[in-house]
Amino acid sequence: MTKPVVRLFRDVGKNDLAEAGGKGANLGEMTRAGIPVPPGFVITAGTYFTFMEHAGLKPLIEETLANIDASNDAELEAASVRIKRAILDARMPEWIATEIREAYRHLGGGYVAVRSSATAEDLPEASFAGQQSTFLNIKGEEEVVEAVKKCLASLFEPRAIFYRADGG
Repeated sequence: MTKPVVRLFRDVGKNDLAEAGGKGANLGEMTRAGIPVPPGFVITAGTYFTFMEHAGLKPLIEETLANIDASNDAELEAASVRIKRAILDARMPEWIATEIREAYRHLGGGYVAVRSSATAEDLPEASFAGQQSTFLNIKGEEEVVEAVKKCLASLFEPRAIFYRADGG
């Protein structure tokens, strides 16, 4: 069985940290507890890895980060630009984009926020909170798909690369 690309908040919880990330899992827990939470969905961590593999980005990322001096701002910026450009230029596999569009339609097609819930963001030994970008007031199916790519690319902001390299 193929793993889902997206999961509605009501379908995730604390046992789904590896696929939904801390933020996504907690939103799921709150939704299931009846706490008023705007409806939403998470894009699974597996989908991130599938996108990166399908787009052939892993070798470029590994090569770019292999010998970077994280204390050198110019190197960090150059690595960030190279990786983010590759992610943004990569074509989202149509079956992934279709599931994202369908989940967005399920929400009613209004304005949404696209945020990271990286699986390492809220671990006790490393807090990535604030390291990735948030995209607000996104409206439209294609705009949501593009915002998802921008959110994935933001995993490689200079500050996020530095934080990971520094042992965060």
